[in-house]
Amino acid sequence: MSMNKNTKSTSRVIDSDNLFNELMKKVKGYNDSIDEKLMSKAYNTAKKYHQEQFRKSGEPFIIHPLKVAMILAEIEMDQTSIVSAILHDVVEDTEYSLEKITEEFGNSIARIINGVTKLDKLVFNTREEQQVNNIRKMIIAMSEDVRIILVKLADRLHNMRTLSPLDKEKRDKIAKETLEVYAPIAHRLGIYQIKSELEDLSFKYLHQKEYRKIKDMVNERIRERKSLVDEVIGLVSEKLEEVSISSDISGRVKSYYSIYNKITGQNRKFDDIYDVLAIRIIVDDIKSCYAALGIIHSLWKPIPGRFKDFIANPKFNMYQSLHTTVIGLKGKPLEVQIRTYEMHRVAEYGIASHYKYKESGFRLSEFDKRVAWIRQLLDWQKELKDPQEYMESLKLDLFEEEVFVFTPKGRVINLPRGATPIDFAYTIHTDIGHNAIGAKVNGVMVPIESTLENGDIIEIIVSKSPKGPSRDWLNLVKTSRAKNKIRQWFSREQRQETYNSGREIMLKILRKNSLSFKTVKNNIFEDVARDMNFDSADTLFRSIGSHKVSAHQVFTRVIKKLSQAEEKQELKIEDIKEREETRESRSGIKVKGMKEVLVTMAKCCNPVPGDRIVGYISRGKGISVHRSDCKNVKTLMKRDSERFIEVSWDSRAPEKFNSEIQIEAIDRTKLLRDITNAISEYDLNILRANSLKVDQAGHIKFRFLIEINNKYILKDVINNIRQIDSVYDAFRITPGK
Repeated sequence: MSMNKNTKSTSRVIDSDNLFNELMKKVKGYNDSIDEKLMSKAYNTAKKYHQEQFRKSGEPFIIHPLKVAMILAEIEMDQTSIVSAILHDVVEDTEYSLEKITEEFGNSIARIINGVTKLDKLVFNTREEQQVNNIRKMIIAMSEDVRIILVKLADRLHNMRTLSPLDKEKRDKIAKETLEVYAPIAHRLGIYQIKSELEDLSFKYLHQKEYRKIKDMVNERIRERKSLVDEVIGLVSEKLEEVSISSDISGRVKSYYSIYNKITGQNRKFDDIYDVLAIRIIVDDIKSCYAALGIIHSLWKPIPGRFKDFIANPKFNMYQSLHTTVIGLKGKPLEVQIRTYEMHRVAEYGIASHYKYKESGFRLSEFDKRVAWIRQLLDWQKELKDPQEYMESLKLDLFEEEVFVFTPKGRVINLPRGATPIDFAYTIHTDIGHNAIGAKVNGVMVPIESTLENGDIIEIIVSKSPKGPSRDWLNLVKTSRAKNKIRQWFSREQRQETYNSGREIMLKILRKNSLSFKTVKNNIFEDVARDMNFDSADTLFRSIGSHKVSAHQVFTRVIKKLSQAEEKQELKIEDIKEREETRESRSGIKVKGMKEVLVTMAKCCNPVPGDRIVGYISRGKGISVHRSDCKNVKTLMKRDSERFIEVSWDSRAPEKFNSEIQIEAIDRTKLLRDITNAISEYDLNILRANSLKVDQAGHIKFRFLIEINNKYILKDVINNIRQIDSVYDAFRITPGK
């Protein structure tokens, strides 16, 4: 069925006769007993009934069934399949009836066309509870004639090749369905040629940016390694000729979607994917396969764990080959595949590769055994009326990388191959996964890390008292859901731990400054958190605990908020009556009884908020503010005590005041860096830094003039500097020093 059919022509016309002639030539190339009259009859019938139909691209509709037939010819399908492909849309889209097809083309072709028409009407749902139902319908179709599925796969492939005229919503829906339903079926049947193209086309439409990125990386890798691969092929050909082994050697590029799956599903880097570019060696017989393998391993060192013998142990879909990865020329990893010509045919065409032998009356082949197995599944469905019993009997390995297992109530769950009961538990429900302590598989207790197989019935044993997952599970589970849920559990636990740690760090700093969480209310931390762009104080404490934020920076802001709150409270209670008489200057100093007066900070003592201060009325300089313990204050008090006036810190004080500190230490490499880093943790600006003296013993003194908020911050800065290795003292410079 064409998914972009239109009933009106728009522009270009493609010559369908030439396309049919190409099809005939292709089929004759592998089937010299073709019935040309039957083929021509099918073409003329389809052309007649589709003549008024056009696709959205503007091309005549007849091109679509011919292209579908050509896809089947490329995998060398039998004539019945080719004719069925040419006629596959006439019953659904025209007045040409199934009875007429039976009469003119026979039962086999009519049966295939009828099967394809039924599959066209399937509405696929990816929800787990619908999965088995879809698989059952596919089994029914395959049991009637596997060629039904093959025609449908070719039909879907051509639709994917011509998907661009449709709108994005339709493209995405079709691409998703192709990726989740049809590509896995092609894989199950071993038709890698169709499977890989279906995946890449779906990938292209569903993840356009990722597709382009991987395509560019692959093309770049090919350009980089082409000469290297050519050199490898030449060397291997020469060695095989020396031992009289005839071979066909070529380079092979991994599909884009397969690379994407390895990067996202296995969390691997592009450069760690060894088989992006590989070489394939095709020889005459099995003996030559192993001989070629020996030559490869004699030339280059194999990578341990990267050898797979699919000849002795074929895959479920009949795939056979030897795979090995070696450290090749220039130390570059290289994957090598070795197989016979017949194995290569099966690898590319899968179950379709056996069909012409069936038509020719050959002995029962592996293909017939596969069909017999599919029919057995259908027999189970007829015999087992209970859906649960049927599902227990259903051991269909649709994906190589997936297994189907069941709940005790018969619900089907698909998991990655190698999955454990832990994966199963998390797939059912997060809480079941968190509290799983054991598992029964097919009624038998097994370790919870056991590997599940197709058809297993799983029962999870859950702890009555919540226990939580084990960190070891992260190394056992295969599903992203299980990994994410386990990580989330420990992330929540870690958040609590970092919160506790951050709160403890903050408490220690507060205690060093004679403060506590009781004296510093939570609303102050909430305000600081918002100022620092955190959503809450809890988040702020977690950031401190995880060392993403300096606790000293937080303390600086806390003290500032605390000082402002105290000043506001002081104004409300004590100074409200005197507010009109008080000058709230930009200097941050309130001078009692004066409104307009110049205020300056005394350079001799550099007072900062929190210091006890006094004001001195100086001639021509306004009010000079000193620390109460300033040496000059004592001198002035004796000489001119009447010039002193009461001053206090203003709640609107500037953010920064100058203060000087001295640091004494034993000199070492990076000492100055460590000191400046300690000061910078408080978001303080260093105005001046001097190295005072270095004696022969290596002692050094630094003086820093810094902008400070208040004495609490200054005290904590000094305490922090004293913790630096080789610093033996740090203090604020007092007057006269």
